[in-house]
Amino acid sequence: MKTPFLVALAVVSSGAAYAWSRSARLRLRLLARLEADLHDLKELDSVAQRKAIALTRGDYRRDLHAVMTYVLVALVSFIVAFTNSLSSVALFSLLAIPAIFSLLYNRNAVREARLSGERFEMEKRAEEALNQETLAPRAWASRLAPDELPNFSGFEVGRIYQAGTGLMAGDFFDLYKVSDSRLVAVVGDVAGHGIESSITAFQAKYLLRVFLEQFRDPAQALEELNAQMAGSDRLEEFISLVVVVFDTEAGTLRFASAGHPAAFLWHQREVRSLMATGPLLMLNPNATYISREIPLEEGDMILMYTDGLAEVRNGEDLFGEDRIAQHIIRDPGISPDVLTKTLLESARDFSREAIEDDVAILAIRRE
Repeated sequence: MKTPFLVALAVVSSGAAYAWSRSARLRLRLLARLEADLHDLKELDSVAQRKAIALTRGDYRRDLHAVMTYVLVALVSFIVAFTNSLSSVALFSLLAIPAIFSLLYNRNAVREARLSGERFEMEKRAEEALNQETLAPRAWASRLAPDELPNFSGFEVGRIYQAGTGLMAGDFFDLYKVSDSRLVAVVGDVAGHGIESSITAFQAKYLLRVFLEQFRDPAQALEELNAQMAGSDRLEEFISLVVVVFDTEAGTLRFASAGHPAAFLWHQREVRSLMATGPLLMLNPNATYISREIPLEEGDMILMYTDGLAEVRNGEDLFGEDRIAQHIIRDPGISPDVLTKTLLESARDFSREAIEDDVAILAIRRE
């Protein structure tokens, strides 16, 4: 009765030994690769690499120990199945060999457990750092283009913002009241990407707030902003920007634009282009700007956007200002919120690829 049982045990143990040998072989290859890469790493990375090597070596030894154990069990079981009892006792004593190796390997068990804990902490800190790298640009973008805007009595507002493929954005918009009867809307775009462009956008946005508090004329505020920003040492940067001031008491809309793409105004049953009234900011500290005033009526709507929308490409074709204006012409009663979202979706469909540049769209209707 014992012979079939021991033969079966030998077969099962042989299969287990084979499985563990495959694992040991893979760990040995990994160990060789880790050791080969060690000399190419920087000092900080090499510390982590050495810990990974130590852990892999420990895993390899455990796999090898399992192989040895199952090989001996298979060997002893097979031989004992066909030998006398005295020989069986001698053969079973061979199973003490894996136990001895276990004691030897156990000397490193505490060290390997400590290394595992340190590796876990390193991975945890790395994950936290990656999360911070993701959250920081989002937090910065929320300052340039806030996710939520307060309600402005007498106005319906729609806005949408999509950061491009760069880590930090340079597009921004602003919407706030400077008095009970005056609402200011701003859309701007700093050339380039990265942290420097984002800092410039942040400075421009909040400096402009200061100057619009001081001057009723948006053109004068742009001149002051330009004089301040053009004095910086960032010679490769420039800003396009459009400012619109709604005055419900006077019933007017006054705007000034520093080289920005044309805004569109739905007024008296037609779409009007509000073209630039001065050059880009930061190019010439002595540049002059003018403002224009238009009567503001109920139902009038203005659409402002950055060039990332108009310059969406499909091969050699651009999405363009005409397509943007057609969205208003086709449905002049469209809500600002629906208009901004529809424009971005249309641009995505037109491109058929991810939009690389930042896109900011702001639409405001006088109710």
